[in-house]
Amino acid sequence: MKRKQYSNEFKMQVVKEALESGNRAAVARRYELHYNVVQRWMKDADAGKFEDFNMAVVDDAGSKALV
Repeated sequence: MKRKQYSNEFKMQVVKEALESGNRAAVARRYELHYNVVQRWMKDADAGKFEDFNMAVVDDAGSKALV
């Protein structure tokens, strides 16, 4: 069986939803992905492996800052 290939745009969308919702497992289920795949994509996004993507961090005041 051949491994599935996902575009960077799709990966960024999944990571963005996981960050916004705070529930990685639910996002993984929604897209029929394994939880570890979402975790790895989030780690890759944090390391800057996806172009045009910045990890956003929400502070206690509720404002977002790009990392």
